[in-house]
Amino acid sequence: MTSKLHTLAAAFVKPRPEIRPGYTVRVHERIQEGGKERIQVFEGLVISVHKGLCPTDSTFTVRRIASGVGVERNFPLHSPKLEKVEVKKVAKIRRAKLFFLRGRKGKAARLSERFTTSEEFAVAAMVPDEEPEEEMMTEEPPVEDAEELKDAEATEEVQDEMKSEEESAEKEEKTEEK
Repeated sequence: MTSKLHTLAAAFVKPRPEIRPGYTVRVHERIQEGGKERIQVFEGLVISVHKGLCPTDSTFTVRRIASGVGVERNFPLHSPKLEKVEVKKVAKIRRAKLFFLRGRKGKAARLSERFTTSEEFAVAAMVPDEEPEEEMMTEEPPVEDAEELKDAEATEEVQDEMKSEEESAEKEEKTEEK
């Protein structure tokens, strides 16, 4: 019976970025107000992650300070109401639960960032089913392609020079006519 439940639950698992304590995330949640539906964004620090028996049971707690008061919300990771989850920052931490931040204020509640370059952060914040973008690939283009690129750049430079010469000639003609 439980194996059937696990297979049914697997159908509801959505591709989400890996979320860990110490990540600053933006959670886009659909809110129903009357007959209208809108998306509300909740941005804050993930202070705990609960992994349940099956992937659909996993939840995470996000904390933020609103008007000087700490606000915490629990979100089911694979809820159909969650539109998307964006990872904004990744902090360096050494604990699984960051409940000690509840008693801290101001600068004492800050965490140092783990990644310094945007490439490192992009790899960490990538959704698992997503393939890396071509920009992040550090492979050298083949020699033939590099030569073609140089030729294309050279022709563009020649065209730019020709345009500038034509423009200067037109200006000279106008000044001579006056």
